[in-house]
Amino acid sequence: MPAAQDARTAVSWLSPPTAVDAELSDRFRPLFAQIKEGNRDRERERIFAHEQVRWLIDAGFSRLRIPERQGGSGASLQQAFRLLAELGAADANIAHVFRNHWAFVEDRLYSPPDEAGEVWLERFRAGDFVGGGWTEANGGKFSDMRTRLSTREGATYITGAKFYATGSLYADWLDVIGVDESGTALTALVRRDQPGVELIDDWPGFGQRTTASGSARYDQAEVDRFGLFPAAERFPYQGLFYQTSLLAILAGIARAAWSEGIEALQQRRRNYPLGLDEVPARDAQLLQVIGRLGAQVFQAEAALQAQTAALDEVAEARRAGADVRGGEALRTATVRTAEAQLVIIDAALAVTNEVFDALGASGTSEAVLLDRHWRNARTLASHNPRIYKERVLGDWYVNGTDPSVREDPFSGGGQGV
Repeated sequence: MPAAQDARTAVSWLSPPTAVDAELSDRFRPLFAQIKEGNRDRERERIFAHEQVRWLIDAGFSRLRIPERQGGSGASLQQAFRLLAELGAADANIAHVFRNHWAFVEDRLYSPPDEAGEVWLERFRAGDFVGGGWTEANGGKFSDMRTRLSTREGATYITGAKFYATGSLYADWLDVIGVDESGTALTALVRRDQPGVELIDDWPGFGQRTTASGSARYDQAEVDRFGLFPAAERFPYQGLFYQTSLLAILAGIARAAWSEGIEALQQRRRNYPLGLDEVPARDAQLLQVIGRLGAQVFQAEAALQAQTAALDEVAEARRAGADVRGGEALRTATVRTAEAQLVIIDAALAVTNEVFDALGASGTSEAVLLDRHWRNARTLASHNPRIYKERVLGDWYVNGTDPSVREDPFSGGGQGV
């Protein structure tokens, strides 16, 4: 723990990154390789990856952003999201499970040091994991929040229903948003294993099928005494953070589809009569497909690198004591995130669809399961529709309208509609 004086004077728990890329890669890539081995079977049979998620938590993947002195890896946002993209290439469902946990960790790091922060850092070190969701079930809106918080005899309780509760079935804690008696929006951390909490595996989407993104119901569930925070004070780049999680996974999906397409082309033994070579792997037109898609994978990864660098600038401004709300760093990161969203979604959807142009009918085999990449990419891309970001960017480019003020602070980065 920091010294008492440091805790009183520090702006936040954020610290300069200390992680080394090579060390992070050496630690996590073997795990990613193990996770990749069972990806098709889990997808095919809809098997939840409890064991694999725990591998990652035990290895410190849930603590990447926490400073080393606090038991984490001291990774930058760019480093963390690069690793998330690599995990997304191994298994996009498992990568998505970490989205809500990482966001809550970031909020604790962004906040000034206090007793609650120390409690949560200790819980993270112990391997506690956070899931949950903010989106109101049954068509409810944030402007008309039906999830309610009430206090009696010194304890706070929450009642309501949520959907898109990503990661909840893997979690120890659930991050929920509701309003108190005065109408103030608060985020509440609720222990999953208690009376009054019901998690329902009813996610109907054709992609992201094992992310535990179904329903959560709360009936007078008790909120942790260190788990109540004003929603308006959540870290101001949280919408960008949530969106970056999706973009990192999409970049990983694009690489996975392209890599598996190369393997499938290398294994083809017959070509079509119109082909340019009897050996498909030497057919110039099929090689052209793979070459074009490889460039789109590069575009996606380059966009993610530039965008996460801009997001790191926001965190650094906060660490240095600046009020980042309405500042240049947040505005730049908002623009970069919207730009990256357009580039990465276009690339992911193109690669996961057009890779079949380099293959024969065998490429559609359920044994290969290449379609999982398009299904997962299409599902993630639908969380926060890119058409709106095209308009917002155009308004910024032409009229100078600040896009950062358009971000709904309680939107969760577009957790489905």
